[in-house]
Amino acid sequence: MQPTPSDVHVNGPLSNVSVAFIQQPNDFVAARIFPNVPVSKQSDVYYSWDRGHFNRSQMKERAPATKSQGSGFTATPDKTYYCRRYSLHHDIPDEVRANADAALDLDRSSTIFLTTQALLQREKLFVANFFASGLWTFDLTGVASNPTGSQRLKWSDAASDPVVDVRNAKREQRRLTGYEANKLVLGRAVFDTLLDHPDVLDRIKYGQTAGGPAIANKQTLAALFEVDTIEVMNSIENTAEEGVANAHSFIGGNHALLVHAAPAPGLMVPTAGYTFSWTGMFGNSAEGTRIKSWRPEGIDADRIEIDMCTDMRLVAPDLGTFWSGIV
Repeated sequence: MQPTPSDVHVNGPLSNVSVAFIQQPNDFVAARIFPNVPVSKQSDVYYSWDRGHFNRSQMKERAPATKSQGSGFTATPDKTYYCRRYSLHHDIPDEVRANADAALDLDRSSTIFLTTQALLQREKLFVANFFASGLWTFDLTGVASNPTGSQRLKWSDAASDPVVDVRNAKREQRRLTGYEANKLVLGRAVFDTLLDHPDVLDRIKYGQTAGGPAIANKQTLAALFEVDTIEVMNSIENTAEEGVANAHSFIGGNHALLVHAAPAPGLMVPTAGYTFSWTGMFGNSAEGTRIKSWRPEGIDADRIEIDMCTDMRLVAPDLGTFWSGIV
């Protein structure tokens, strides 16, 4: 009698293959929109300048042997930040470590899990502080028909004109502030809708060739909307409690945000928002984060813990336009 395959081999875990649905860091946009400001203190004050003084024309003709016209400007230390501390840990019991197969790589998988949790928290803070209604001077809402006032026809309607909508928003922001919007943040559904919008396709179709059809992507959209960058919020969140059926959804929803964001923080540098990261708490991390591992007393387990100390501040609401439910 010949042995069967199961007689000569017992299935075991592969050491070089496993399956995990881990989101890629590039799916999270929060760190790429506004400048990051490393700070040594958990809270402090920063100045705001009254742009009205700088934009008001005040020079006067000066007669011989007379004094020049006097003027001035103000800077008010009335803006504050406060970096809250967010933390999460995962324990690896000694029994689990001793019995685990090598393929599981418990320390690495725990670190990836905690890092993903920090990225999720940062993305949700971005949404709460920037990507929502009631925050920006230009606060618009998508409607299915007959838009009035601050309403706009949803971009999922072929009769809408998203290019004109964005152009009008850029003009109004420029009129009010003197600065051009340079970044457009899109929920995934909004991005996909724009890729197939007839107005977008009509504007790029003349560049197609027999072997190269006109294809809309982030680069072509950025050129059409005349912004430096388009960021797509691809990150997802499971909003269901543990033990309940998963309920995944895109964190960015069906919204869009147009902003002027400075490339780096600085004195007298206008920007719609800042991210303050408390580096004085954990040392060298410019993002105010730390991962550490140790053995707490009395639990016979290794603990891996992540900390993040940050505050996201909308500092210039006139430098942003938000479209809620635009598809």
